[in-house]
Amino acid sequence: MTGFTMSRRGLMVGGVSIAGLSMTGLAACSPKPAAKTGNLSDLTLRVATYRGNPESFFDQAGIQAPPYKLARTQFAGGNLIAEAINARALDFGGMSEIPPIFVADHPGNQVRIVGVLQGDVNNQVVLVPKGSPAQDFKALRGKRIGYVKATTSHYILLRLLEKSGLTWADITPVALSPQDGLAAFQSGALDAWIIYGVIVYQAREAGARVLTTAQGILSGNYLITAAAEALDEQERLKAIGDYVRRYRQVFDWINADGVRWAKIRAAATGVKQAYYEQEFRERSSPSILGPISEAAIASQQAVADTFATAKVIPSAVQVKPLWDDRLTSFLK
Repeated sequence: MTGFTMSRRGLMVGGVSIAGLSMTGLAACSPKPAAKTGNLSDLTLRVATYRGNPESFFDQAGIQAPPYKLARTQFAGGNLIAEAINARALDFGGMSEIPPIFVADHPGNQVRIVGVLQGDVNNQVVLVPKGSPAQDFKALRGKRIGYVKATTSHYILLRLLEKSGLTWADITPVALSPQDGLAAFQSGALDAWIIYGVIVYQAREAGARVLTTAQGILSGNYLITAAAEALDEQERLKAIGDYVRRYRQVFDWINADGVRWAKIRAAATGVKQAYYEQEFRERSSPSILGPISEAAIASQQAVADTFATAKVIPSAVQVKPLWDDRLTSFLK
């Protein structure tokens, strides 16, 4: 879960479509199938995934098939996962600290944070074009800076402005999706670009320079979430707990061999293996999936406060009610 496309998009469930889903995954994002007999074998767990991310590689990691059915749906971003959970179309999904903040005050919000994946922040960066004279963020006053709205990229921009003594009015912010941002950056339409994931290495290979990484800005906390109603069902809670145990094993497998992980991921996505190998070599920490903690809650609260102060969200949000410790025993 290194980066998420978070532009706001429409979500329609039970009507026509869910924007941002792969066509093959649409069937999985459906009304909740109930266990008929109380046995896990009768239950279908609806899980969100991203293209090329760890939850797609249970088989390659040697994880045994679970005693329940898995319906995986591919999403373009964590905000879409949060919306699908709220639409009661998903049981489980991963995202950054940010999407739950944007749905926290929605009536009947279903998103609950059940675990924390400590991961890389070095693949979230501020890029400047080859030949740029900028040596620090303050040098970008008056410049065109690309970012992805309502994501870690947006948060990094707000924090760097604050740290540099600049305001939103001191720059020309340009909100773009990652792919649109890459095109704009490569065409010279941006003076800097705040972006994440393997696309960073694609841009660097073409000559872009890292002005700064997100070290000291991002916590490195990526969240695993579940639907509140799913957690309230005894059998579905057991299935989610079993799933996160298996999910945790995938990260152990990844951490053990970065080259193997890069090769398998490249084969699945068509992205250069060398990019994935570089990302693994330069990561700030191994990926560790664990239970919720007071420190993680405080970290997300700080993020929420930053967005509220910047008036990106309409009012202050208290995040603690979003956190649910019912999976703690499965993640220790």
